[in-house]
Amino acid sequence: MNNILVWQQNSSDVQNGDNLSKIASWWSDLNGKEVNWQQRLISTSGDLQDIDWQPQKFDEKFVLQTTQLRGVTLFWRSNKIADERNITPIKMQLDLTQQQLLVIPQSQSQVVIRISLPGVVYQKVDLSNPQVAATVKDGKGIILLRDETQKLEIRVSLDRDRLDLLRDRLKTEEN
Repeated sequence: MNNILVWQQNSSDVQNGDNLSKIASWWSDLNGKEVNWQQRLISTSGDLQDIDWQPQKFDEKFVLQTTQLRGVTLFWRSNKIADERNITPIKMQLDLTQQQLLVIPQSQSQVVIRISLPGVVYQKVDLSNPQVAATVKDGKGIILLRDETQKLEIRVSLDRDRLDLLRDRLKTEEN
C-alpha cells in the first residue's frame, strides 16, 4: 500500500487523477479539525526531505473550516479569519502515514506549506474476512492477512511474549 500520494500539475503519471481525488477527500475530511500550518523555503537542492520542520515562531495552529477542493485549488476558512482563503498548487504530496500534506503553491514555487494533524494519528485498515495464514517458527509467530478486493497484504511478526499473549486472549474468547 503506497502511503505517499503525489499530484503534480501537467503530470502524465496515470495515478495523478486518482491521487488528486484522494487528496481532495483527505482535505475535505479536515473540516472542523485543528491543524498545524507551517511554511518553509525549499532548499537549493530542491529536496523536500532537507527541510527542517521543527516548530518556528511563525507556525500556526488553527481549526480549518469549509475545506474544499475546486478544480485543483484548495479552499478553506479558519476559526481565526472569516474570509475564505485558497492556494492553487503546482504540486501536492500527501503522506497518509504521517497525516500531512505538503503543498507547493503556484504563486510561490520556492515555498512549501505543510498542513498536518497534531499528535499521533494511527492509520486504520478494515479487512472483512481476509485470507489468513499463520506459522510459528523458533517460538516466533507470523500472521499474514490478505484482502484481494483491496489488494492489501499485512504481515504481522510476533515475538514469543506477544505470541503467548495472543494465544491467551484467543483462549479467553473461546470460553
